[in-house]
Amino acid sequence: MFKQSFPLSETFHVTAVQVATVWTNPESAREIDNLAIGEQVDMEKWLTTLSTEEKVALCNDNRVQTQTLYGEAVIITEIKDDWAKVTIPSQPSKKDKSGYPGWIPFHQLKEVRREEWVRPETAGITEKHAWLEDESGKKVRKLSYMTCLPVVQMQETRVAVLTPQGPAFLPKEAVQIFHTETGGELGNGSTMIKDGEKHLGLDYLWGGMSAFGYDCSGFAYAMHKANGFQISRDASDQAMHGKEIPINQLEPGDLLFFAYEEGKGSIHHVGFYCGDGKMLHSPMTGRGIEIVRLAGTKYERELCIARRYWGRETG
Repeated sequence: MFKQSFPLSETFHVTAVQVATVWTNPESAREIDNLAIGEQVDMEKWLTTLSTEEKVALCNDNRVQTQTLYGEAVIITEIKDDWAKVTIPSQPSKKDKSGYPGWIPFHQLKEVRREEWVRPETAGITEKHAWLEDESGKKVRKLSYMTCLPVVQMQETRVAVLTPQGPAFLPKEAVQIFHTETGGELGNGSTMIKDGEKHLGLDYLWGGMSAFGYDCSGFAYAMHKANGFQISRDASDQAMHGKEIPINQLEPGDLLFFAYEEGKGSIHHVGFYCGDGKMLHSPMTGRGIEIVRLAGTKYERELCIARRYWGRETG
């Protein structure tokens, strides 16, 4: 996990639901999206109620920008009715220097004080999903891989963490504890592939940033996050940074970028090189995370550049 300290004011807001979808504007959410914009969010139920066409429209109608995980910090820049315009400091973007911009229902955010929220240690979820528990052990909220929460106390089998709703607990075996200011131990290309393979078959979701559904660049972002590297949120931004790698010198964990017009147009996709001429990626709505061979496919024709972030102290 990369460091969880960002330039924040004395008070700021954090995501107070399982996963908050970040919309293009307050009018973007449809009636069929009520399960994603309420005070309680059920990602699994929401996604099972959407048809393929309704999921495609999240992209084609420019409805969704990204997502934030439970406890993830945001900076509110505007309030409009029941909505908050935010930037997300943990998700770098050329769209805004302070972080990825978009709109979240205001009731999905909780104001916290920096001196209370920022703790020396943070717990990052390393399993695909983990249940947050109350003191009695009752399961209260199903959380995604890479959800990060401040550590209050280490116990024998659980970790007491701070949440937007107050103290709660995560199983020790489901988390990695790391220093908030410096982040966790850095991984490498092979560990990113190993982490990515845990999600094989997971359905694609436009704008997805959780283990309930990733888009292509969200998947790349999350696997880098798991290994201590912070990279940009979008594929077009990811292709501008890191170390450029010649196509004949690829190693597992390198990012492959694909562009329209057989590699000469704008970038539209990213995946991981995983060795032996194969790619690990989250392909498109209606298909799950998969490993495919590049030779003889449109991906071979559209491959335009490769970048490496691992092996560096920062993304």
